[in-house]
Amino acid sequence: MTLTKGDIIELVCARLHCSRGEAAALVEAVFDLIKERLERGDKVKISGFGNFTVREKHPRRGRNPQTGEEIVIRGRRVLSFKPSNVFKRTVNHRPVLRRVLRTAERS
Repeated sequence: MTLTKGDIIELVCARLHCSRGEAAALVEAVFDLIKERLERGDKVKISGFGNFTVREKHPRRGRNPQTGEEIVIRGRRVLSFKPSNVFKRTVNHRPVLRRVLRTAERS
């Protein structure tokens, strides 16, 4: 199942017990802040979730696969996301608590 912006708005509305309009304004404001920072080239770090960064890709030589003709691929900016270790463990069903308990047992 895909989680859409509309779904996020509905979930925020239910969790915060606020109107749909207020939830929509909150979600839009957060997304706008993230987009503005990334457009400026800043890093966005969300603890427990991950890091968003914008990387510059320099122009490079390539080849047209149909004709074999050499071409120059223009430089561009690409968005990169690296999930935090906490988030990776959550996705892989390895709770942080389990790791903490293992560490405590070794001591």
